[in-house]
Amino acid sequence: MADKVRWGVLGTAKIALTKVIPAMQQSPWCEIAAIASRDFGKADETAERLEIPKAYGSYEELLADDSIEAIYNPLPNHLHVLWTSKAAEAHKHVLCEKPIAMNTKEARTLIEVRDRTGVRIQEAFMVRTHPQWLATRELIHSGKIGALRSITGFFSFFNDDPTNIRNQPDFGGGALMDIGCYPISMSRFIYDAEPRRVLSMLERDATGTDTLTTAVLDFPNGHSTFTCSTRLAPYQRMIFHGSEGRIEVLIPFNAPNDQPTQILLNDETIEFPICDQYEIQGTLFSRAIRENRAQELPLEDAISNMKVIDAVFRSATTNQWEELE
Repeated sequence: MADKVRWGVLGTAKIALTKVIPAMQQSPWCEIAAIASRDFGKADETAERLEIPKAYGSYEELLADDSIEAIYNPLPNHLHVLWTSKAAEAHKHVLCEKPIAMNTKEARTLIEVRDRTGVRIQEAFMVRTHPQWLATRELIHSGKIGALRSITGFFSFFNDDPTNIRNQPDFGGGALMDIGCYPISMSRFIYDAEPRRVLSMLERDATGTDTLTTAVLDFPNGHSTFTCSTRLAPYQRMIFHGSEGRIEVLIPFNAPNDQPTQILLNDETIEFPICDQYEIQGTLFSRAIRENRAQELPLEDAISNMKVIDAVFRSATTNQWEELE
């Protein structure tokens, strides 16, 4: 029996309640021991429904609980750095939802906090440890499709609710921050490199929120293009084009936890057994804590991804190629 890491959750975000908490509760390495909300009634109701032992009526109370070892932070984007830093100062390890910050400058402050407090901080890109992505990376790096030269990605859904935080720019809403970060991260992961420059186009609604973004990432060994939108029919796909073949990841980001996933290697279907990418994420981060070994995604990777996001925003304003900071 593993010595479970005792986790606390900041807030009652939908992703936490429907995806992350139920998955981590299935992990032999994770114990969801407490949840906090600024509304105690909401925290208490959630704790009872999800069978979480403790409920707190403020984030500060949760961070003051010495029995909690790690924090999952699914708060709105503009609160990521603030409460990740507060958790680290309280000597808690932190798994923070993506994107980890509002911009690169803000993200970099977490390096100093991590180094000074000695805790682990990781961005919650659950896709990076899903078996279908590990296999895709291995197949490409082993030359199964020849030289990788081009990546195409697409991720969209429809949400025009002005009260939703994804449509509020001050909270870090918008297509690029919410879902465009995925094809950026996976392009960097598969190329195992950083883009040299980016070129983008971006449309905003009346609130100033970006609703349609298309970008080209210029890598040393090839290109990656992607489109993301919060005003299109739901769809997602990533395709990797090589000199001798292609790989398609059919459900690249919202991989189901109740059915197998599939990728296409040219015309061959490769299937992966049912798994929960959120459980894998929680397990691996908890094991890194318990076994004192390197976490799967270093904090520096989150900052590198943020640099690309910033460059995409800049390019849409300047209408020219933008190098990474």
